[in-house]
Amino acid sequence: MAEIKKRLMTKSRFKLALDCPTKLYYTRKPEYENQSKSDTFLEALAQGGFQVEELARMEYPDGIAILGDDFNYEALASRTQELLMREQVVIFEAAFLFNGLFIRTDILIKKGKQIQLLEVKAKSVSGRAYNGFSLTSGWSAYLYDVAFQHYVIQQVHPDFTITPFLNLVDKDKTATINGLNQKFKLVSDSKLRTGIAVEPGLNKTDLGESILAKINIETEIHKIFNENPLFEGSSFQETISYFKKHYSEDIKIYTPIGNHCKGCEFYTETPSEFSKSGFHECWQEQLNLPVNEISKPKTFEVWNWRSSKKVMEEGRYFMHQLSETDFNIKPEAGMISNSERRWLQVEKTVQKDPVPHFEIDGLKDEMKSWVYPLNCIDFETTAVAIPFLAGIHPYEQLAFQYSHHVIYEDGRVEHRGEYINTEIGTFPNFDFLRALKRSLSHNSGSIFRYHNHENTILNIIYNQLKDADEPDKQDLINFIQQISHNTGSNADQWTGARDMIDLHKVVLNYYYDPAMAGSNSIKAVLPAALNSSAFLKDKYSKPLDQIGVSSLNFPEDYRFIHVEDNNVVSPYKKLPPLFEDWDAESLDAAVTQIEGISDGGAALVAYAKLQFQDVTQEERMEIENGLLRYCELDTLAMVMILEYFKDVTENFQ
Repeated sequence: MAEIKKRLMTKSRFKLALDCPTKLYYTRKPEYENQSKSDTFLEALAQGGFQVEELARMEYPDGIAILGDDFNYEALASRTQELLMREQVVIFEAAFLFNGLFIRTDILIKKGKQIQLLEVKAKSVSGRAYNGFSLTSGWSAYLYDVAFQHYVIQQVHPDFTITPFLNLVDKDKTATINGLNQKFKLVSDSKLRTGIAVEPGLNKTDLGESILAKINIETEIHKIFNENPLFEGSSFQETISYFKKHYSEDIKIYTPIGNHCKGCEFYTETPSEFSKSGFHECWQEQLNLPVNEISKPKTFEVWNWRSSKKVMEEGRYFMHQLSETDFNIKPEAGMISNSERRWLQVEKTVQKDPVPHFEIDGLKDEMKSWVYPLNCIDFETTAVAIPFLAGIHPYEQLAFQYSHHVIYEDGRVEHRGEYINTEIGTFPNFDFLRALKRSLSHNSGSIFRYHNHENTILNIIYNQLKDADEPDKQDLINFIQQISHNTGSNADQWTGARDMIDLHKVVLNYYYDPAMAGSNSIKAVLPAALNSSAFLKDKYSKPLDQIGVSSLNFPEDYRFIHVEDNNVVSPYKKLPPLFEDWDAESLDAAVTQIEGISDGGAALVAYAKLQFQDVTQEERMEIENGLLRYCELDTLAMVMILEYFKDVTENFQ
């Protein structure tokens, strides 16, 4: 029982229970796989949150941080109580322990018996337009988090009057100094729980005007205490007690399985004694099926299907339980409609039919409108909570990199151009655009992007240009209008003569491969195409210098095709690791601690870390080379998909 007594209901456990109460049983048990621990994009988000927390602390120079062993709950709470004996005090990470409940607050401000409870989040809000938060929206988890903290503090100190706040990033504000982000460095050996090293000697006056908004949420917390809208039929106190009892006594809460199980982090495809899958356990216990049956394709895996929740509530959890009538199929001439695509996925998956499906006539008609040479472009951008530069809003996009491939009508493939700017303290967007303009001006062929990102970024830069004083401002605006179209958020209207063709939409309209499952991302489409296409396998299994493909970042003898277990491995998984030739001493001294760049999350982290002054030139070059290879592969992936479509339409039988 000694071990069970240590299982306190902390606020992180409480938030996990809000997502799914059953997860309380699986958490903090090493035998259960936890996928969230290795997600680079989530890591980037979390680090941004920690930076914002340290920025918020700078508003209170006399604040005292509660440091110590995170699991020595009594000592942390005792230190907090000592500080609360003062008439006035600001505490960071204040700790409260009450009857099996334990919390640590971000910022606590005490003046007499008045307490301000501040929960800091990197989430943005419009300070001008704020008009309350809905408890059934994406804000509910944050609000319940604060309500839990409020409840515990009130139990420990019933004599306190507590006013709760969310301390958020205000997207209406702009940074008034350069290098604000860089003053809060992401490190692996910080003494602070946030993992951030604050620039030595930094004080509030060094930060310029605040980019944060302090939002009073008394109304929302009062509603949670009185109505508990997420758990109707139970009071807020009863909900807390229920979670606490089950977690402290290690009793599993049986949450009905359903659509919400999609994305469960306690999951592995191959459960074993030492690598358990909480997901499989839940489904086995409730459906009384063996593991191999639980592993069959699920209803929630059907692409973009809003009815999956309803169907699963009816007890149809697997694709083989679905029928054509579930999809209300509405055909579209010459292309795959959304409803047809969903049924294609189900039908081919259930029948284990690996043959890709093409709407050949529609694809041929689409390709007739393309003008050679074909241009493939991809952007890498970043949007961080704390801006790198003065005059930039929180989460305003910076375009720091692009890659540009050209496919000529005779089959040659040229890596025509690229741009990268990771220079510290530089606003890259306009130079990025100038370089892109030069690169795309070499021909008048069709331009391809994959999905909406590139068009969105050009719209953002368009609006930035309107407020800028650049000598070539009008030329750059004209260029944007030539190769893009306006988004709904832009007051100006245009559709360019070379408006980029969305290859993602081409895929949706004319191509489906069962290997893509429910994803149409380029990282799902590329390996599917490579495994289906004899043409691509033959071509890209050879060195680049033998196949008429130029590269700016890969050696001439590089091969993009690698086969393992009779399957082509995604080229993204075979990208060369960073620091491959570095010795152990040099690796230990590296500031960035990045092993490789093979997804967008890693690219975001890499750019952010390159904004710090103490990154050596050697380390900077290694990471920049990794970014260049990753972005080049993104446009080469588009090339391969286009080559596949060309080969299929020319040789279809």
